[in-house]
Amino acid sequence: MSEQDIIFSQRGAIGHVLLNRPKALNALTLDMTVLLRAQLNAWATDDSVMAVLVEGAGEKGFCAGGDIRWLHDTGKEDPVAAAEFYRREYLCDAAVYHFPKPYLAFIDGIVMGGGVGISVHGSHRIAGDRTLFAMPETGIGLFPDVGGSYFLPRMPGQLGMYLGLTGARLKAADSVFAGVATHYMPSGKQAAAIDQICTEATSTEAIDAILAAHAGDAGPAPLAGQMEDINSHFDGADMRSILTELDQDDSSDWAKKQASILRSKSPTSLKVTFEQLTRGASLDFDEAMRMEMRMAARVMEGHDFYEGVRATIFEKGATANWNPARVEDVTPEMVAAYFEPLGARELEL
Repeated sequence: MSEQDIIFSQRGAIGHVLLNRPKALNALTLDMTVLLRAQLNAWATDDSVMAVLVEGAGEKGFCAGGDIRWLHDTGKEDPVAAAEFYRREYLCDAAVYHFPKPYLAFIDGIVMGGGVGISVHGSHRIAGDRTLFAMPETGIGLFPDVGGSYFLPRMPGQLGMYLGLTGARLKAADSVFAGVATHYMPSGKQAAAIDQICTEATSTEAIDAILAAHAGDAGPAPLAGQMEDINSHFDGADMRSILTELDQDDSSDWAKKQASILRSKSPTSLKVTFEQLTRGASLDFDEAMRMEMRMAARVMEGHDFYEGVRATIFEKGATANWNPARVEDVTPEMVAAYFEPLGARELEL
């Protein structure tokens, strides 16, 4: 890792974090997650630091996720070693969730996967005109991790299930509606707001006042008009019933589109994700992260993640050969195996 992939500084009373891999859309490496967690732990007990502020370099991405290519290449050779990436990432996500001071993430740009984990669990999430949020993991044979088990089921109605299964993308207004963002601020105002926070803010109240002064109205959220469909179609007892509900709605182009989207995803990932989000609704954060560690370890030992990365990233636009190929062929026993305890490899928080 370049020493400049993540840059820490203290600006006034603010611990400042710059994700500095703009050519890679600030995707997280293993070393970046380890360094960020260590710095957050240090700032948590540093009386000179009142809050932490995280932003991404460049204009395209806050953080587009984790280092998928590394995970693919490492996991094919040593799935246990690849699973350690998730362990370090989840420990970092937990440090964000449990951080005892204000944590501001300026999520202007792409925020997906690992970028969600180091933002959505913080106290303040500021979307901008370039914000594009998604949890697209079912499309690469994975599942919506980094705490998705916890925050997705706590979204309005069946929105979290819809987002987790389909990987639908949200812009600023929808991100605020879903609770991914706590504020909307025009992209052109964010640099000035960050400078003002770093030079003037000495309390949570001061931070809130500065954010309010620069914030704007993101406009109507398209998702709000889709909630009736989302709630009625994604409230199934299992994955097959969701697909059946969508298939039987002959009058809705939206339903047909969602059914088509779901059938392009890994059948195993769909059924595992449904179970994950169902269980996650009754888990606390730490329990959810321990569950995700079990799931991630099993994904690295399986087939669909490597096939999904090949088709989606290495050979963009190729058709993935999922195994099993149909939701109907993924048995309850296959799903249950993803949630079995890891023994000595359990995530310790």
